[in-house]
Amino acid sequence: MGELKIVGTAHVSKESIEDVLVAIREFNPDVVAVELDPGRYSALKRQAADPSVTEVLEAKNFTQLLVQWVLAYLQRKIGLDVGVEPGAEMKAAIDEAESRGIRVALIDRDIRITLHRFWRGLSIIEKFKMFYALAASVASVDDQKIDVEELKKQDMITLAMEEFRKFSPNGARALIDERDAFLAHNLVQLRQQNVRVVAVMGAGHVQGVERFLAAPETLPPLPSLVADVKQRRWGLIFGGIVTALFAFFLIVIAFSGVGIDVLISALIYWVIFHGILTAAFTLAARGHPLSAATGFCVSWMTALNPLIAAGWFAALVEAKIRKPAPSDFRKIFEADSFSAMMKIPLFRVVMVAALANLGSTLGTIAYFFFIFPALGIDPATLISQGLSNMWLALQGL
Repeated sequence: MGELKIVGTAHVSKESIEDVLVAIREFNPDVVAVELDPGRYSALKRQAADPSVTEVLEAKNFTQLLVQWVLAYLQRKIGLDVGVEPGAEMKAAIDEAESRGIRVALIDRDIRITLHRFWRGLSIIEKFKMFYALAASVASVDDQKIDVEELKKQDMITLAMEEFRKFSPNGARALIDERDAFLAHNLVQLRQQNVRVVAVMGAGHVQGVERFLAAPETLPPLPSLVADVKQRRWGLIFGGIVTALFAFFLIVIAFSGVGIDVLISALIYWVIFHGILTAAFTLAARGHPLSAATGFCVSWMTALNPLIAAGWFAALVEAKIRKPAPSDFRKIFEADSFSAMMKIPLFRVVMVAALANLGSTLGTIAYFFFIFPALGIDPATLISQGLSNMWLALQGL
């Protein structure tokens, strides 16, 4: 069984860089294992090819992509404040290993799998809480002074992990627990090769990895950590309920005897509520007026079909106007402020898609809350009269 030394780091820490270099020089390992996957390794080495804009638009994972970019920005912003590029300690470990002819092992799970499992595992409430937390973080990051070295202390790490689990238990499972197990699996395999290993990983993973290494029999099967997560189809369920409620509402109005003008007004309000909120949120994302107009025109229809979204159409128009380029990906990850990111065409397109979809969803909620006051009708009377007339009509068949 080989020897293992784990170095816990903060990803934007100057001291972590020195800790890594000292560990490699003193321990003289056969392998340096780093908390990276092939994709992030290539990006760190500037070898990764930028994906095509077409692939991004066709995938339609706009909200997931936006979350990923904002998280990366927050980490980068903290790094800029302390004068360290995020992931600098990983790059230092790789450079030191390569200069000494030491094998480098990539032991983390593919970031795409992690983000996919993270997003699909979140409940609706957790997603709303996360959006709020991200918005608050972006708004306040310029004013915060963070002691990065303090964050590496075990009591601070434990407190942070506990708070994250309270905030998002499903998110913590995908981002922390599963990756602890994945990292431990790879380290167990390396130790079985009877080699000396220095493992460089974020300090938040050290405790979980060491727990698994002390009891490898508790590790979940490796295939279960990379398998596709059964999707929570809340969007389809919500869309189906909305469609059913809207149809029921129109039928009740039709049978209630209040008149065709009320029915027409109900349809017009459906278009107005969705259109105005979708267009407003598109403009809030600094979308082009034509993108906002597109969202206005289609949102009443997309709200009735859970398989399509108003933001997709607004984003396509925005992309035609802004013409994002593959180089935008790199610009997004190099932006030093949120306002700088907002000037990048691809980021603007993704923001338009995400916020237009949010506006359309809020339009649905607002409609069912305010439609009866807008029509000046008592809902209890309308529904009871409509159902009563429907029953009489059915009996007459």
